[in-house]
Amino acid sequence: MSDLLWITEAEVASLIDIGDAIAALERGLTEEAQGAAANMVKTHATWGSGKTLHAIGATFPGEGIAGTKTWAHVDGGAAPLLILFDSRDGSLEAVIEAFALGQLRTAGISGLATRWMSADNASDMALLGAGKQAMAQLAAVAAVRSLERVRVFSRSRERALKFAQGVEAELGLHASAFDSVQAAVDGASLITLATRATEPILRASMVARGAHINAIGAAVPEQIEFEPRMLARCARVAADSVPQVRKLSREFVEYYRDDERAWAAVTPLSALIAGRMTRPAGADLTLFKAMGMGISDLALGIEVLKRAQASGLGRRIPNPVRTKPRLRVSKS
Repeated sequence: MSDLLWITEAEVASLIDIGDAIAALERGLTEEAQGAAANMVKTHATWGSGKTLHAIGATFPGEGIAGTKTWAHVDGGAAPLLILFDSRDGSLEAVIEAFALGQLRTAGISGLATRWMSADNASDMALLGAGKQAMAQLAAVAAVRSLERVRVFSRSRERALKFAQGVEAELGLHASAFDSVQAAVDGASLITLATRATEPILRASMVARGAHINAIGAAVPEQIEFEPRMLARCARVAADSVPQVRKLSREFVEYYRDDERAWAAVTPLSALIAGRMTRPAGADLTLFKAMGMGISDLALGIEVLKRAQASGLGRRIPNPVRTKPRLRVSKS
């Protein structure tokens, strides 16, 4: 049993970029479609005012890896860890500090969906939300489409302006802040929702024909970003994990309810990739819903681990040694 490898945030950021993340995700979802990777459905618990505890995981037997990511999200933030096990003997392979990895995963899956689901010439992007995920989401779409226009909306005008100013320095793109969702999305061919809204902010009537929508912000039933009837306009609807959407997405649950035939229209993104299914000709709208899934995290984690091993990064820590528990009650 070899030592496990502890890989820090800084090391993760040095080992992969958004393009690497999109490529790793495409490989991972291809393995999923081939039956070579399987998800552990996301679970979560809540307490207090919006505080949540999460766990997701997956198995990649061909890679010899199984693993899980866990984190608590509170007002002060989160400190996620991705734990990779050897799928043959159960020993620990690595512990990866996973905040940067999670941002790359969440953004990368939107970039991958945009590549497969949006029009090839889509170039006008509206970004709703200017929080921690926003810049990475914009970068992921810019990695697969040549953006000529970027529009930003946030409930905070000051935050939207500050974010728009930062886009040029970070990504070399010009961005403009807008005062309303309606103005931000008017005529946009690409729309990304990255908010923690609890009431729909995007209405079906606001969206121009031919657009593609990435909905990534509402990941628990208490949240909702777009009007559920938006789905009626969609020629294709895809999700990273359909079971998690059925369990946790309020938009989808309110629209599809218990209609099994209707739910059949929601396609796993992995199936689109495996079937080489691009945007349907003449489609009104397409929509991708991301909930976050273990296969995505592990696809990036496995790539990070391989690169860390090849470059000598990470800190070696001895694997736990089994110790017999104390079974007699201590006498004071």
